[in-house]
Amino acid sequence: MNFPNRIICLTEETTEILYELGAEDLIVGISGYTVRPKRARKEKPRVSAFSSAKIDKIIELKPDLVLGFSDIQSDICSELIKKGINVLCFNQRSVEEILNVIKLLGRIINKANKAEDYAEKIKIKMDQISDLSYKFQFKPKVYFEEWNDPLITGIKWVSELIEIAGGIDIFRNKSFEPLALNRIIKNPSTIVKENPDIIIGSWCGKKLKKEEITCRDGWDKINAVRNNQVYEIKSPLILQPGPAALTDGLDEIFKIILKWENCITS
Repeated sequence: MNFPNRIICLTEETTEILYELGAEDLIVGISGYTVRPKRARKEKPRVSAFSSAKIDKIIELKPDLVLGFSDIQSDICSELIKKGINVLCFNQRSVEEILNVIKLLGRIINKANKAEDYAEKIKIKMDQISDLSYKFQFKPKVYFEEWNDPLITGIKWVSELIEIAGGIDIFRNKSFEPLALNRIIKNPSTIVKENPDIIIGSWCGKKLKKEEITCRDGWDKINAVRNNQVYEIKSPLILQPGPAALTDGLDEIFKIILKWENCITS
């Protein structure tokens, strides 16, 4: 069987996975938003944004496989397929699905055992954090904000990571919606009513403005605002459905919740 040896990654997470599996030599093009690993930006040509791509450049690179993500890249994937290029578009939305992508990608490039080991290593670390958070005396209510205008709450893997780290996602029911459009909080007063203990923002690559959150009408009544528990996690750490979210992203959430727990119990 011939395995792919010229791969283009339209999003960061598959680039990170391939590097972690020691298969970086297979990559011939990456997303312009790639920041993990740092050296990828120096070593690989950038051929795409998130919802757009340099189709001619991709064709010139002669890939035997292009890896995409979600409905947002469906137009790119469709155009490449029409050009006769093999495309695999993932749609992982949960922690389990992210781990499955790692394993599947390992099989595709003939590194199944290494991928299984890598996924298991991540799973063990998540279990360790879950064991630590299980010992917390209290579980804070957490509001995660993925975008500020309109207000959009977190997707499923973010909600799951909040729970692993010891928190309660106040909009867990919305996290099951794969499309951001369906995770819009139409009435901000709902958040005031839920009264989260912690607010975590990650505005899709845009710098979070804490004062914008704290100055919203009625939000001065929210525990998180009153107790200075408003935080930012950089988007590459939490909004990419790949290893970053399950490792460094989870670490950041856990640190925030641990800090809150220590304040409550001290």
